[in-house]
Amino acid sequence: MSLAPLLEAAPAIPLHAFAAMAAFLLGLVQFAAPKGTLPHRTVGWIWVALMTLVAASSFWIHQIRLAGPFSPIHLLSIFTLVMLPLAVWRAHAHRVAAHRRIMILLFAGALVVAGLFTLVPGRIMHRVIFGA
Repeated sequence: MSLAPLLEAAPAIPLHAFAAMAAFLLGLVQFAAPKGTLPHRTVGWIWVALMTLVAASSFWIHQIRLAGPFSPIHLLSIFTLVMLPLAVWRAHAHRVAAHRRIMILLFAGALVVAGLFTLVPGRIMHRVIFGA
């Protein structure tokens, strides 16, 4: 494993990757920790900020170009940017089940599934994890 391919990439890529890795780890903490507490809300706001950074930074990453400079993953970024405030609003409105569903969906789709696609041969994260 070597971070060199990631650190040598365009600035948006390491920003995106490190924010995603931090969001993944904080997401695991959120799943394990008690809900509704001040620490849950604090870590939750940090997670939302990280996910906003992950989604927004993706618009400066153009390794896969299927529609001009964009790819289907950018649709996931738009979806994430729409769903994050909706999930926060659901929590604020005490609609906990809806908040939970959205957050789990975002964690699973925008971090886990999308993250697995970064491990496809030829991608930067594949080189980071498995070498050249």
